Amino acid sequence: MIAHRRSPRLSSTLSILLGFRAVSVAGAFFVAAAVQGLASTESVAPERAVVTILATADLHGHVFPHDYFTQRPAAYGLAKVATLVRQIRRAAPEALLVDCGDTIQGSPLAYYHARHDNTPVDPMMLAMNALGYVSLTIGNHEFNYGLDVLHKARNEAAFPWLSANTVRAGTSEPAFAPFVVREVDGVRVGILGITTPGIPGWENPDHITGLEFADPVDSAARWVAHLRETEHADVVVAALHMGMEENLRTGRREESPTPRENAALEIARTVSGIDLVLMAHTHREVSALVVGDALLAQPGRWGDHLVRADLHLERPDAASRWRVIARSSRTIPVRADTSPDPEILALVQPYEDATQAWLGRAIGTSAAELRATDSRLRDTAILDLVQRVQLDAGSADVSMAASFNTSARIPAGDVTVRDIASLYVYDNTLVVVALTGAQLKEALEHSARYFRPFQPGLSAAELVDTSIPGYNFDVAEGVDYAIDLRRPPGDRIVDLRFQGEPLAPDRVLRVATNNYRHNGGGGYTMYRDAPILHKSSAEIRDLIIEWVDRNRTIPAEPTKNWRIVTGDTE
Repeated sequence: MIAHRRSPRLSSTLSILLGFRAVSVAGAFFVAAAVQGLASTESVAPERAVVTILATADLHGHVFPHDYFTQRPAAYGLAKVATLVRQIRRAAPEALLVDCGDTIQGSPLAYYHARHDNTPVDPMMLAMNALGYVSLTIGNHEFNYGLDVLHKARNEAAFPWLSANTVRAGTSEPAFAPFVVREVDGVRVGILGITTPGIPGWENPDHITGLEFADPVDSAARWVAHLRETEHADVVVAALHMGMEENLRTGRREESPTPRENAALEIARTVSGIDLVLMAHTHREVSALVVGDALLAQPGRWGDHLVRADLHLERPDAASRWRVIARSSRTIPVRADTSPDPEILALVQPYEDATQAWLGRAIGTSAAELRATDSRLRDTAILDLVQRVQLDAGSADVSMAASFNTSARIPAGDVTVRDIASLYVYDNTLVVVALTGAQLKEALEHSARYFRPFQPGLSAAELVDTSIPGYNFDVAEGVDYAIDLRRPPGDRIVDLRFQGEPLAPDRVLRVATNNYRHNGGGGYTMYRDAPILHKSSAEIRDLIIEWVDRNRTIPAEPTKNWRIVTGDTE
């Protein structure tokens, strides 16, 4: 025999109600209503909602799915990302699309628009408006072309540019919107923008006039509290232009001379009230990572992935606040067979046509094919071209340059703007400073940290420290020297000579470098206080193009002024 058990609360209530011996018609209605109300109260399910967030980052002006330098198809670009966005919106039409910065700089398309024909609407804003972005967090490269170009693009956007920690100089007042709040299915979603604070160390001072960059962690704490308490946000998304500052597998912190250049983990760990952290700046792909109470994700670079995050919420009734009960994220890859969105292609096609015409212009010749494949391991004619231009343009004694693209190639025969653009991919400008022999050696020693401590039997290529970006390995022209990897870091530069003689520590030289280095970028602090002897507003890329156009012929042999020593082989 099975005993049927009632809820104690329901049994007690029924006993009280049924205990009346005489019940009027009105009373009968009351009993029925009471019982019905009790049953409905116990069976009502809480309200549910889902907020879908889509994110891009570090697009760097890439719309079309091709490599501008090889002219081959590529599995990236905003046009392909647009196809993924539209597919998701068929099932989730209220999905919010955000960008985490470094958007208007970084491709020939973006460069040609900014420097050669900035009158039309910025092509990235044109495409992003069509896709219905709700915000863009300002990245460090948004400042590369100066404030006039930045503000023009910002004003052409149909969505706010966010940066809670970019403030007016001498104040705590944000110079841009710190956040935006959107409502999705009755849920208030606050999106907070935070920018990496290292910009003064990388950017020309006139590109950030009147601006300062506040501590990102303090700014996040201040504005998350505001979103929760004043804006009554049910969900808070921190859209950061910064990445993770630590290898979570090893616990090793990423080296950076800029305090809190990347502070995503610290923000996730210490700032309460954040549901989702979207990252950028480091070009990594992170599909899903839970740190403390926050979910973190990052979509790679150039539109090669799209982040999708789904936040599930519930509340007991309409008078209560929503709370997140589950969350998930993933990165959706852009593939070779992902079709680019035809509307986005059509919008940007006139910009693309003008860019391709510029890139295809022949400006000189080379007697032999020059490649940058080994340019970080030996002296090469292709990098010597950069050095030669910097020496000439700056009337310098010594030039310092890095190989930015080891896939760069200058063909035998006609040389085009495209070939030079592939060699010098950054929008740096030329700076000539006065350095002593001791300071120059310090710079070369800092550069030589690109290689790990010596291990017998390993080649220079095998000793490369992969945690140090190759673009921070500078080599010099105008002096002769060797990098002896058998010696400890900080004491590797040997036989340093200028004009055939040992370089005296107090000898003052005119040294050509780029603005990024002069501002201390890559940890080259010895440049920061060095007297400026010459400064060009023209990009070094344009100086190289002009040099080739004027001289017509590119020298095909390296000067062989530096070498790496590892023992048996050099």
